[in-house]
Amino acid sequence: MANTTLFLLCDLQSIFRTAIHEYHHVVATTNKMLKFAKLFECPVIVTTQNAKALGPTDPQVELASLGILHRQTIDKTLFSMFIPEIQALVSELGTKTVVLMGIESHICILQTALELLIQSSICKISEVYVVADAVSSCNAFEVPIALDAMRHAGVKVLTSESIGFLLMRDASLPSFKEFARIVKESKGSTKAAGEALLQRTSL
Repeated sequence: MANTTLFLLCDLQSIFRTAIHEYHHVVATTNKMLKFAKLFECPVIVTTQNAKALGPTDPQVELASLGILHRQTIDKTLFSMFIPEIQALVSELGTKTVVLMGIESHICILQTALELLIQSSICKISEVYVVADAVSSCNAFEVPIALDAMRHAGVKVLTSESIGFLLMRDASLPSFKEFARIVKESKGSTKAAGEALLQRTSL
């Protein structure tokens, strides 16, 4: 799974810090996922929404740690991330699995996930995951509605830890030691994010 997985990080820009529900937990989980991306050598593509007006990706997001795995940051005005530049990269990378995180859950994340499903046969994407503890919206009530809609459409809505273990697969592999360290190191922030963001996961 890991060698054909692409992480997409949506519009986590500093300007939204005070607007998004439990924003700091989204950033913390995102940074955990970026550590998984680095460990499993999964490429990461980032978008910004109208950066000219809204500014760049939040510097608290640890993109520099990825090195060349941070393939590109692409600015957009569409709500969906699945713009032509990203469609081309998905094809170029031979992506089969997409992992989505960022904001807002009921707008850009939802539209991206649904479009990935619609285009899956053309782009040869077999699975779309949303990291439930790495997405949010301005209004907390929007999040469970969006997650339910995506789940019912066929998106796999899982926690950061579940997705990490799917990528890891086997405790006998040499990378498991580092994987276990990341999980242990982020135990407190994982619990806090889950409690803050996932108290209502369905209607």
